[in-house]
Amino acid sequence: MGYGEKRGDWYRGRYWIAPGVLRTVVDANGDTVRFTTKREAAKAANDHEAKVRDGSWRDPQAGRITFAEYVNEWYARQDLAASTMQNYRRHIEEHLLPEFAEKTLADIRSVDVAAWERKEKAPYAASSVKTWRATLHLVFADAVDEGLISVNPATKRRGRGKRAGRSHNRGPEKVVTDALGILLIAERAALLSGRDDEFVAVVLMGYTGMRWGEIVGLETRFVRNAAVRVEWQLYELDSGELHHCPPKDDSYRTIDIPHWLSSLVTGHLSGAGSRRCECHGRTHVFNGYGLANGAARQPGPKVVDVARRSGVSVGTVSNVLNRPESVSESKRLKVELAIAELGYVRAVPSGNTAAHWRRTGFATWLFQPAATGWYPKKAPNEAHPVPVMAHPWPGVPARGRNASGRAEACWLPIARGLTPHGLRHTHKTVMEDLGTPPKLMDERLGHEDGSVQARYTHITSGMRQRLLDGLTEQWQASLDERAAMHPRSAVGILDELLKSFR
Repeated sequence: MGYGEKRGDWYRGRYWIAPGVLRTVVDANGDTVRFTTKREAAKAANDHEAKVRDGSWRDPQAGRITFAEYVNEWYARQDLAASTMQNYRRHIEEHLLPEFAEKTLADIRSVDVAAWERKEKAPYAASSVKTWRATLHLVFADAVDEGLISVNPATKRRGRGKRAGRSHNRGPEKVVTDALGILLIAERAALLSGRDDEFVAVVLMGYTGMRWGEIVGLETRFVRNAAVRVEWQLYELDSGELHHCPPKDDSYRTIDIPHWLSSLVTGHLSGAGSRRCECHGRTHVFNGYGLANGAARQPGPKVVDVARRSGVSVGTVSNVLNRPESVSESKRLKVELAIAELGYVRAVPSGNTAAHWRRTGFATWLFQPAATGWYPKKAPNEAHPVPVMAHPWPGVPARGRNASGRAEACWLPIARGLTPHGLRHTHKTVMEDLGTPPKLMDERLGHEDGSVQARYTHITSGMRQRLLDGLTEQWQASLDERAAMHPRSAVGILDELLKSFR
């Protein structure tokens, strides 16, 4: 039994946690609780000893480890995909450690988390802060399971009533397009790159809902008659390395495609030829793009490593390498010191094309200009329209020096705010419009519905054929509309498709 022990003019509670092991009743800060009577001290001690017996007791000293120390141990215990660990590290190192690193787990309260969240929402989007808080909650949840703390301070309390302005945190609705939009964006992307690869890739994304990593990682051996098989993806890490890994959430699947799309992909393969990448040793359907948009990667430290070592942004490192006069001397010296310490070597052009598309490069310099008609802002240049020559229609991008001055026209926007991932949302919307059963939609998108209704629903060949017929009708209608605009195209593969309309 617990007991009260006199300490001068006050009492402390003492209780047993194991044979021969005594502990003192302490408060939330780890300080000994001073009781005015022996009876009060004994009662508190007995309460703690009862928790020891029923297994609910938590050692108040266990939570004295700092957040930074615990996170380092937490990292070592994780066995997750490289892409997942990269995201966790980014969340923790860039947004959680600066606030909580030196605090002990036991000292972090829900009010501290709420204050951190308010501070983060000032410069960052609410959706991003929500993601970082979810990571914080995950770390604390493991600490609770290990008995280091009794409650998770990152848990959001419910039932507190509605807060004004909460709806503003939902963010804008995802932008989608239609069949004609897919076709026109695909044509523009091919005009910007000067190749047919981008045309085929954009159409394939729009009509299958495949994720970006699945498109880049699609191997020629998984292109089948009237179907493509999703077995792998290429996920780009912060280091620039393209990690060959299973599709997200292990969403392996075979996606039925219409005969016209199958012919488009197989025709592209026979015309472009296959090329095995050196980085993974596999033959992919879509190769990289010209070195104007990317350079060959070198082994060893990357730009992001130099940025972290010197404590500056990646953009500052890039300026030091390309425009050193634009960087202050103090920052330039830090970067140069980090380059020397890490042994960083700049990437150099090698060959005519890069091994693979890069997510940011493709989205920023090909897809976004194709969808909006504008190049994004990149210092020292402001955002500006894509300069094009008026002929042949819809306009060929002007190249070289003074391209904007020589341009005769610019492109109108097709879908402002559309992203490559938005084509996945587009495909889902199209399937809804065609009345596709939810089970078939989930199969194509790689989603899993664990409900009883889904378990007792099955996909028939008739369902598949009706969807393919609907997609074919939309494709033919988009070609009709495109031919009505102009019977020819500077994109070879599209010009061939338009031949029957001339």
